[in-house]
Amino acid sequence: MKKIKLGFAPTRRSIFSAPDAVKYRGLTAERLKELGVDFVDITDINEEGLLYDDHDVDKIVEKFKKEKVDGVIFPHCNFGTEYVCARLAKKIDVPVLLWGPLDERPEPDGVRLRDTQCGLFATGKVLRRFQIPFTYLTSCRLNDPVFERGIKDFMAVCNVVKEFRNIRILQISTRPFDFWTTMCNEGELLEKFNIQLSPIPMTELVEEVKAVKGNEQTQTALEDIKKTMKVSIKENEVEMVAALSVAMENLIKKYGCKAAAIQCWNALQDEIGIMPCAANAILNEKGIPVVCETDIHGAITALMVEAATLDDTRSFFADWTIRHPDIENGELLQHCGPWPVSVAKETPDLTYPLAFEHPGSLTAEAKHGEVTLCRFDGDNGEYSLLLGNAKGVEGPKCMGTYLWVEVENIKRLEAKIVEGPYIHHCVGIHQNVVSVLYEACKYIGIKPDLYDPIEEDVKAYLRGE
Repeated sequence: MKKIKLGFAPTRRSIFSAPDAVKYRGLTAERLKELGVDFVDITDINEEGLLYDDHDVDKIVEKFKKEKVDGVIFPHCNFGTEYVCARLAKKIDVPVLLWGPLDERPEPDGVRLRDTQCGLFATGKVLRRFQIPFTYLTSCRLNDPVFERGIKDFMAVCNVVKEFRNIRILQISTRPFDFWTTMCNEGELLEKFNIQLSPIPMTELVEEVKAVKGNEQTQTALEDIKKTMKVSIKENEVEMVAALSVAMENLIKKYGCKAAAIQCWNALQDEIGIMPCAANAILNEKGIPVVCETDIHGAITALMVEAATLDDTRSFFADWTIRHPDIENGELLQHCGPWPVSVAKETPDLTYPLAFEHPGSLTAEAKHGEVTLCRFDGDNGEYSLLLGNAKGVEGPKCMGTYLWVEVENIKRLEAKIVEGPYIHHCVGIHQNVVSVLYEACKYIGIKPDLYDPIEEDVKAYLRGE
């Protein structure tokens, strides 16, 4: 699981109990340590380790930036100083979490020590004035399950935002001529989101394949293939699959990329005689998404989805293909064979794909269970994230890597995809990360587009219900 580092900036206001605020600062820090959260404290900034003095803001910002925090949490240890929180958040420009412990019963003489809830109302309003998006974790006690859940979800949101703001994708050749659906606006992706592409010609990949063929890296990859896959193609073809996986990984590292999108047919087959599907699967298993048909938006989606799990679960890149023949709201998710081995419920067969004559693809049914399905896409200058849930179901045997799924309403989903801005590609993952991705959208400037009417349920989950 990837480590996310949070800036810990507990806050108070002078007219409420400072000792009680200090007490809750310590209790909150201890609870975060118990949960294994990596955080940067401000105990060296002032004697209380609390944010309340405007003169401390720049020092805290400097410390948080030096420590490269991925998000900031503002525990309101009493009412809190809302404008100081907003000034710090504005300067640090990372996701923000607001939370405060439940207020206790007033003292016998009527005195209230903290008024935390009231302070949270104030800070929320001022953050809006500063145009700072933020996440709110409902007031609760430190040992309440909702606190642990909320902290972990926020860390996942931070990871999605961090990943999205630092995307660079290796584009291997142009899109296939017939695939007008996978065209993208490279300049707009850079201007809007700082998403960078590193385009290379197919010949560069082919030359790298030739250079690594037979070396130690390729031999290791070849051994791994034989351990994890049933091999139904010739030995020299398996060697080419191994070499291709090594070559792509080398080029991804060379250009400082986190994922790749490859023109998987037909030029590559003329040069090396195989499909790249199984080689893609090998890199996908390593957490380096490689998607088909030069689908840049698909690669972006894969990075986002895996980040939502804190990078501990592998995703799969699929086509929406046909309706289930027996289940009313069933659908076939399938692709030629690029899904990671850990997704399969059986040992994948390294063989021939459905629609092509060249070898090099996997055939295996994916594990069933709950999945999240989503798609980052856009056209005409507007971008959104289609997302929702599905469950794996039984269905007819297919070629390639595949999973029959059931959704709540296939006709509604079908209309969403046809009417756009989406296409026939999506990314799935065996976790429910809809709420995390929905919340992350507010920080990265895209619209969450739920294909089922579950927005109120998602919001209820996020606020701790």
